[in-house]
Amino acid sequence: MGTFFLAFSAGLIILSILPFSKNQHWFFRVPEFLKIQLLSFQIIALLGMFVFSNKTSWFWLLAGTQTALIIYHIYILARFTKFYKTQDYGPKQAKTLKVISTNIYQYNQDFERFKTFIKKENPDLFITIESNSDWEKAMRDLEQSYPHTQKITLENTYGMHLYSKLPFEKVNTHYFVANDIPSIEAHLKTKDGEDFVLFSVHPPPPSPTEEDTSKERDGDLLSIAKRVKELNKPTMVIGDFNTVAWSKIAALFRKNSGLIDGRTGRGILSTYHAKYWFFRAPLDLVFHSTTIFLKELKLLEHIGSDHFPICCIFCVDSNAYSFTQKKEVEHISSEEKDETNALIQDGKDEINTNRMAP
Repeated sequence: MGTFFLAFSAGLIILSILPFSKNQHWFFRVPEFLKIQLLSFQIIALLGMFVFSNKTSWFWLLAGTQTALIIYHIYILARFTKFYKTQDYGPKQAKTLKVISTNIYQYNQDFERFKTFIKKENPDLFITIESNSDWEKAMRDLEQSYPHTQKITLENTYGMHLYSKLPFEKVNTHYFVANDIPSIEAHLKTKDGEDFVLFSVHPPPPSPTEEDTSKERDGDLLSIAKRVKELNKPTMVIGDFNTVAWSKIAALFRKNSGLIDGRTGRGILSTYHAKYWFFRAPLDLVFHSTTIFLKELKLLEHIGSDHFPICCIFCVDSNAYSFTQKKEVEHISSEEKDETNALIQDGKDEINTNRMAP
């Protein structure tokens, strides 16, 4: 039993240090998604070592390394607990908007369940990710309540639809790194007349069953981040990022865009996998400008997909100053700017052979 815990601990250490590498192959990136699970197993392994293993030099080396990684993981995850900071919910008198984003899973056929869910939640805007022609047809009756739409109907699991009660001032579809990986940029006004931009994103994940590397994901997200910075407007970016809030690419996204992570101080809010609780990770993320105030950020009920929907209730006040939110803005170094440009170019140069045709 002592040998088992030593070997178990060594394996967990290897998985924990793989994401420190800049290698974009899925083998190095997938362990980023498992930080919560790794922390749980690390605590068990460390306790098991102390109870069952002989106190050799190997024991102390593994125990010391494991302890350091446990402290590191707790430090990283603490940012997403309610103890991290006091939230700034913005001006009380401002009118709020409700937006729901959900990866509906293209092969999910429970159309009526989803439509009943939307009617019950009654958001001002909602986004569907992985929506194909079957989903578009099924949702047509919702257009009576949501007359303003942007439809990107694809059969490759990268379709995306935006439905809004608010009229668009302007709406664009971007294909930053590949002609079958879309993102939506919608310019709108709040009920108070405040301008804001809503981005919906869904880059491909690095995994043994999908993309061999994270190059397209990283390039797409960083292209969006730079676009946000150029716009210099109150902006919210929401969707299935196929990364986690604590990853290196999420940090580069924050620094390039000047946005803050909506989960900070609110909870980890793991959205995937909806059916397997132990393997859940927060893949559906929300980032916003300092003049956008989240009144509420929460997960909603299971709708038959492998993701839970995520819901934001927010207001926009372009004249408000929030020290709490301003201090969360991270600044980018010149080296990180160079790295960003290189990652974007790598994403554009990547030739995909796994995705089905759009």
